[in-house]
Amino acid sequence: MNESWRQNASFLIIDDQEYNISLLERILSRAGYTNLHSTTNPLQLQTLFHEVQPDIILLDLHMPELDGFAALQQIKELNQEGEYIPVLVLTADVTQDARKRALHEGANDFLTKPFDRTEVVLRIQNLLRTRFYHLQLQDQNHDLEQRIRRRTFELEQAKKEILQVLSRTAEFRDDETGQHTLRVGQLAGKLGAALGMTPQEVDMLEMATPLHDIGKIGIPDGILLKPGRFTPEEFEQMKMHTKIGATILEGSLFPVLQLAKTIALTHHEKWNGTGYPCGLSGEEIPLPGRIVAIADFFDALTHERPYKRAWTVDEALEEIKKQSGTHFDPRVVDAFLAIMEGTPATSID
Repeated sequence: MNESWRQNASFLIIDDQEYNISLLERILSRAGYTNLHSTTNPLQLQTLFHEVQPDIILLDLHMPELDGFAALQQIKELNQEGEYIPVLVLTADVTQDARKRALHEGANDFLTKPFDRTEVVLRIQNLLRTRFYHLQLQDQNHDLEQRIRRRTFELEQAKKEILQVLSRTAEFRDDETGQHTLRVGQLAGKLGAALGMTPQEVDMLEMATPLHDIGKIGIPDGILLKPGRFTPEEFEQMKMHTKIGATILEGSLFPVLQLAKTIALTHHEKWNGTGYPCGLSGEEIPLPGRIVAIADFFDALTHERPYKRAWTVDEALEEIKKQSGTHFDPRVVDAFLAIMEGTPATSID
């Protein structure tokens, strides 16, 4: 234990006998301790505890109005969880019952009256050493927690950046700004929240959704960037981006990539079963797929691409209304319209 810490150690001495306090203060002063606080009134314990913030408490066991046993109970309540402030009990009562009761109430050691100077100093040194090591451990734990939080934050940011890079990779070929994937992710998050998802689920949905079209990497430019309508053969090839995306994302242990795989595979399924690639219908389609279906559809309609003009918002909303119950889940459509119109969505199970 370094000397500077020992000199600054804060003492709280509670004894109804002024003589005992004076004697202890002399002993402690000669031992190099200077931060000494004392009272003969045990009822001041709570006030002094907060003012002094003691590193050690020297407590008389037998006092009027508030005895040492009751004071020990107060100290236990005043201590913060995980805190260690040693209590050295001062007593002429050396019976086993008194010692056991004091230990049960939180005492750490005993000094028997009349005091022996050497014993006082040695017992206090031992208790303060334990207090010092406890504070060191607390500081180390705090530093470790800070480093873990910082590292966790950095890893989370890195994960988000990697997901964004992957999503931009797919979109760059027909959306050089890369904003489509971000807009769809944000809109999907709003829809998820409106449909009762937890904040954690919403956050994951926003991170996973931008990968919905990652399978476009495997689609030739002649098809992906073609102006006008696809031939039946070209459309069949275009449909493969869902399976390609699911294959790319397959096998990951990370929940966000598992969700991204589900979205990549199912965001072109239709409520009436006429979508692709699996022909799922109704609630067979995972909810994230149903959500992204609308978010992707709306954003694609309202933004210009090399092969199409941008629709107005009103035109896009009207089209989504028309396709409620055929292309889209009616309940998700209601939530989407409520968001776009700024009105509360109905509760959705």
